[in-house]
Amino acid sequence: MQLSEEQGQSGHTGLMSTVAGARLSARNLVGLVGELDPARPVYEALAAKIRLLIVDGRIPVGTRLPSERELAAHTRRSRTTIVACYQALRDAGCLVSRQGSGSRVVLPRAGQGDAADRRTIDFARAVPPPVEGLRDILAQVGNRMVEALDGPGFDLLGNRGLRDAIAERYADRGLPTTPDQIMVTMGGQHAISLIAHTLLRRADIALVEAPTYPHAYDALQRAGARLITTPVTTAGWDVDHLIETMAAARPTLAYLVPDFQNPTGASMPPDSRGRVADAARRSGTILVIDETTADLNIDRSWEDGPFARHARRSRSDGSGVITVGSMSKSIWGGLRLGWIRADTATIRHLALARAAGDLGTPQMEQLLGEEIVRSMPELLLRRRELLTEHRAVLTRLLDQHLPQWTVPFPEGGLSLWVQLDKPASSALTSLCEARGLALVAGPKFSIDGAFERHIRLPFTSPVAELERGVSMLAETWEQIAVLGTARPEISRLPGVV
Repeated sequence: MQLSEEQGQSGHTGLMSTVAGARLSARNLVGLVGELDPARPVYEALAAKIRLLIVDGRIPVGTRLPSERELAAHTRRSRTTIVACYQALRDAGCLVSRQGSGSRVVLPRAGQGDAADRRTIDFARAVPPPVEGLRDILAQVGNRMVEALDGPGFDLLGNRGLRDAIAERYADRGLPTTPDQIMVTMGGQHAISLIAHTLLRRADIALVEAPTYPHAYDALQRAGARLITTPVTTAGWDVDHLIETMAAARPTLAYLVPDFQNPTGASMPPDSRGRVADAARRSGTILVIDETTADLNIDRSWEDGPFARHARRSRSDGSGVITVGSMSKSIWGGLRLGWIRADTATIRHLALARAAGDLGTPQMEQLLGEEIVRSMPELLLRRRELLTEHRAVLTRLLDQHLPQWTVPFPEGGLSLWVQLDKPASSALTSLCEARGLALVAGPKFSIDGAFERHIRLPFTSPVAELERGVSMLAETWEQIAVLGTARPEISRLPGVV
């Protein structure tokens, strides 16, 4: 895994090496696995690492693993060891083997295995509780629900009242917008997937940040794109590299998160946004700007409004920039409402393509969404209060219990992109899972297995769970440190070149 880390730090580009349904060679599998826990039997440690890669999505469902004989030969382990490893994966519900067709990856069914039953603390998902005041809006909007019965109920663009409210909010933030430039979707992820499958053709180049939101790069890859990357850290973007990459590769599409980037928490300065927008215009690149975290400002001293204000293709209407918004992060994850803001021609194109996948967003949710958008200023103040408190709690706990880690203090967002003092993110994730703490390893946020020195830690859980979770993190990290000291000759499968 060290090779992947170095590539992620210096190369800035990469392609997804595994595709759902493809065969994974022994060499590539070994490269993904990296170091094994020396305190466990080899078959058990290897099975645990492969299971983590499956659950994280780094080995996609449907992938055919190398044969037992091939993996045994490549790792110089006995075939008995590999047979036991694959059997453990089958017992855990992660592998299905059939005579003549090999062993294919599946996801374990709910309730299968005991790890899920022990999982009590969730540091894997950055999901805040429903914003304070949402219950009152739900109660008030009840009488309006009968309005959902008017009309056919199938609408590819979305309820006019909700599109009006969203357009007005863009205008209030400095970007004149009409309802015809808005499409309501079933959440931000639905919007990203629809954009990817409509605007990308197989083998088109798409540019993403490294690290970035995993489900976004997965949607682009599933649409057939070849992915290239540009680096971002907690300190921000290498804007020169981003601009040079667009000029050289001329990607069809670039997916960026300029406000409280997921997972780093960085924000792109206004002058850099203008430079990136101009570079995209010159290279013919469509900018897909994910602003689902833009409303999560805690104490950033400046506001620049929507990124699309910097577009200059025709009028200052944001042409050439497609903006994705959502209520999931700012209001409540269970409210599956999002939207796309683009020029009217792009919205029409997306609407024509949408019918192949769905026939519109549920009407009742849209009526509720209209009331929420019009109450956004007050609701966001309440969200900011919770995030301010929880960010302070998590950073204090980490400084107290894990001072050897580098802990950032982001000005907004939902999580911390913490740098570990050794490349052991996957090992930490695996051991914490056994203790009942769910994490997502750093490599999940890359397309090439980088970021073993990082872990994303959301500060959205209740304070009591933050305290328990950090305590588990500290105990587990101490265990990793002790194992490393006691066994410097850590058991390692051969590295990938």
